[in-house]
Amino acid sequence: MHSSTLLIIVLGLMSLAYYVGRKRAIVSAGGAGRISTLHSLPTYYGLYAALWAGIPAILLMALWTAFQDEILVTLVKAELPGSMLEGLSPGAVGLLVNDIKNLASGAIVSRVATPEMQAAADRFALFSQIAVWAMWLGVLAFALGGMAFAWARTKPQMRARNRVESIFMVILVVFSSIAILTTLGIVLSVLFESLRFFQEISPLDFFFGTLWSPQTALRADQVGATGAFGAVPLFTGTLMVSAIAMLVAVPIGLMSAIYLSEYAPRRVRSWAKPTLEVLAGVPTVVYGFFAALTVAPFIRELGMSMGLDVASESALAAGLVMGVMIIPFVSSLSEDVINAVPQAMRDGSYALGATQSETIRRVIIPAALPGIVGGVLLAVSRAIGETMIVVMAAGLAANLTANPLDSVTTVTVQIVTLLTGDQEFDSAKTMAAFALGLTLFVVTLALNVIALQIVRKYREQYE
Repeated sequence: MHSSTLLIIVLGLMSLAYYVGRKRAIVSAGGAGRISTLHSLPTYYGLYAALWAGIPAILLMALWTAFQDEILVTLVKAELPGSMLEGLSPGAVGLLVNDIKNLASGAIVSRVATPEMQAAADRFALFSQIAVWAMWLGVLAFALGGMAFAWARTKPQMRARNRVESIFMVILVVFSSIAILTTLGIVLSVLFESLRFFQEISPLDFFFGTLWSPQTALRADQVGATGAFGAVPLFTGTLMVSAIAMLVAVPIGLMSAIYLSEYAPRRVRSWAKPTLEVLAGVPTVVYGFFAALTVAPFIRELGMSMGLDVASESALAAGLVMGVMIIPFVSSLSEDVINAVPQAMRDGSYALGATQSETIRRVIIPAALPGIVGGVLLAVSRAIGETMIVVMAAGLAANLTANPLDSVTTVTVQIVTLLTGDQEFDSAKTMAAFALGLTLFVVTLALNVIALQIVRKYREQYE
């Protein structure tokens, strides 16, 4: 019996509760012709019953699903013979429990199944079946109990609308709090791991060092792999690739938005805009293949024909393709903002004798500037966070260079590289990824604050 089936049943009970609650409200008011005697519309009485039938049951099912496996594992481990757990590390105990679970489900185990393991697997299967039945009974009891409770309270004078709105307000606050707490948790987790990293590596060496080689020794007797964590080459590589991408995306995207919103005929706009937005739906790995197999070789051959030394993987190739990828972000958002400028402002400008180009430069662009800056910021964030194109077209070499024809790497690429595979989060190599993530977060936050100040200044000047 799957949880999805139980959820469908709960949703069906909510529909039944809504229908019956609405009908009970109408009947208690004396029939459809006397609905005016109700405090709220019949729909609110139905919603009140549906919410009481669904919310407690769904919460119970979510909590049960979240903690069921952990509770069952604890019960099984408590009944294991002491000889099976003697001398085992926590990791080995986890592998043993995983084998017991696999044995209970009929999957492949990593060791020979002993009679003790088989007995533990049988107990785990029995406990799992009991837990499933208990969850079904508990969830259905909560749904039916909530339904009966709501029906019993359905009276004409009940303030159903106020209560439904209060419930929805609580739901909105809870989900908003989850979003805020999730963001806070991400920031704190990155911050704590970064502080652990800076206890081993000096912040001066990290922020001002020019050599990035995060390989560290795995054993105390190994030499030559102490690690160098100077992140300046990563920062310069990120800025270079992002700057090239923005030099491509912002002019093309903004000019495309102006043309489509102000100059293009309706027929041209009807097919040009969807065609341009197709670029946003192309997977980044496809852009990476295009950059690695087409753009990078073309730039290399062109540079060699001009006598330039061009790397097979260059920042220019990655930046150009990334710029093409983020054109729709700038174009679509800018066009929507430009179209939102009231037509009366255009008509007033034309009435004063301004041409169309003067109206665009002096009226429309200043009015749409906050939205345009927002679109550009989104494009910058997209460029800074891109990984696949940089890996395939710019390489992994942490070179400190200002030459866009050289191979470079970025902060996001190194984060992925450091966290790829099985890692132990107690070495400077792994914790360096959190320091890079925290730096990227702070830089992005600072850029957003600066952009908001610029937008506020221009908005005040325009108003």
